Amino acid sequence: MKFFSDIRLLLLAIWLGASIFFIGVAQSAFAVIADHETAGAVVGRNLTVLNLGGIGIAATVLLTSFVGMNNVNKFWLWMERLLVLTLGAACAVGQFVIAFWMSSVRAQMGKPIDEVAADDPLRLQFDLLHHYSEWALIAAMIATLLACFIISNRKFGPGRKDTADIYDFSKEFKI
Repeated sequence: MKFFSDIRLLLLAIWLGASIFFIGVAQSAFAVIADHETAGAVVGRNLTVLNLGGIGIAATVLLTSFVGMNNVNKFWLWMERLLVLTLGAACAVGQFVIAFWMSSVRAQMGKPIDEVAADDPLRLQFDLLHHYSEWALIAAMIATLLACFIISNRKFGPGRKDTADIYDFSKEFKI
């Protein structure tokens, strides 16, 4: 059903736009806010909203992909579902695994991150987890972009058989 396909495309595009906007917010927060602890709190809070939204959108898109999809290419439908699962999984891992470990390591530091030596094992572990978080977000963004391409190029119903006169508009404007 084209209506549900359009809704799925809209939801994925909203999440993709929000994730791109989040990158700008994160960079701006650290550029504008002098205290990196506060900037990190702002970025962490926004990332939580982005990850939870990604999980919710992935669940919604996945469930609606089972409605009215009898006349579509099954390969591309399953590719879409796989990509949407990748979005949901990346957001879930980013939120419930990586962010949990980052907050645990952060609590073990006991002082602001800027005061921890760059070669401290906790700082190195925090930086590694931060890179994993970035990669999880990038994976979710790429999966979402590919799913958007698949949904937007989907054909519904039987293909057009007569393409000889596709530019003959006289049939469109009958009086």
